[in-house]
Amino acid sequence: MMWIWLVLLYGVIKGIREIVKKKALEKNATIEVLFLYTLLAFVMVLPDAKHAMGLEPKYYFLIGLKSFVIFLAWIFSFMAIKKMPISLYGVLDLSRVLFATLLGVIVLQEALGVFQVIGLIFVSAGLLLLKYRPGKRTGKNVSAGQGGQDVLYQKEEEKERVDVKVVLMAFASCLFNAVSGLLDKVLMKDINSSQLQFWYLLFLVCFYLLFILAARVKIAFFQVLKNYWVWILSLLIVVADRVLFLANGMDGSRVTVMTLLKQVGCVVTILAGRFLFHEKNTGYKLFCAAVIIAGIVIGVM
Repeated sequence: MMWIWLVLLYGVIKGIREIVKKKALEKNATIEVLFLYTLLAFVMVLPDAKHAMGLEPKYYFLIGLKSFVIFLAWIFSFMAIKKMPISLYGVLDLSRVLFATLLGVIVLQEALGVFQVIGLIFVSAGLLLLKYRPGKRTGKNVSAGQGGQDVLYQKEEEKERVDVKVVLMAFASCLFNAVSGLLDKVLMKDINSSQLQFWYLLFLVCFYLLFILAARVKIAFFQVLKNYWVWILSLLIVVADRVLFLANGMDGSRVTVMTLLKQVGCVVTILAGRFLFHEKNTGYKLFCAAVIIAGIVIGVM
């Protein structure tokens, strides 16, 4: 049962990672953090280089494709995290289960049973509830007797309000992450975790470097290196990936159960939003997350 604890650890680290991303972005621009933390993560896995060689050409192509997908996913993810409450992002991130299921049906020709359909309905309902929150007040509700209280309430509402473009970026990140997970299923049948982690991080560094050169983005290299959140982020991505790869390789590990256990990261981000970033509506977000997770539980039955 060690794989269960490893997946739970991965879920917790995943939640912490989103918090660290937001903290890192408070000090540096998105592309700066992305490039430096990916580069540092690659340096950390360099000792695995001797175990990563000797792949067939087709695997280099597939890993390169996975890296490009992650390249896009992380850009959208970082841009969304920077502009929305971390607790809201944590709940929206659960939608990757929805995308993963749909990709499984479309690409892998997996059949949807009754429980899977019900599960998808729950997941969709939980995501919709985030948008249509009951009891939401507007400026029209302000009365003379409670004007001051409602003004404060409106200010809190404005902090929680997120532009639709930012929400779409979060969903795009989830979609691309689901595609990456699909590629992982294909790749891990024939190659080991050291090979996958080494090459996909190398390709990622190359993609970000090409983007920087093409867009002529200026990187304050030494300033970003002083941002200790970037160093923590690099360590977390290496540890999280290795923990998940180990769990995948253990006898008895079940993908369906792992999918459920990973969602513990959502609870971490919601609680962090409340206690670290002083975000509001924590109870309602936990309720929405519970509806989505209930759908995931039903879907894996």
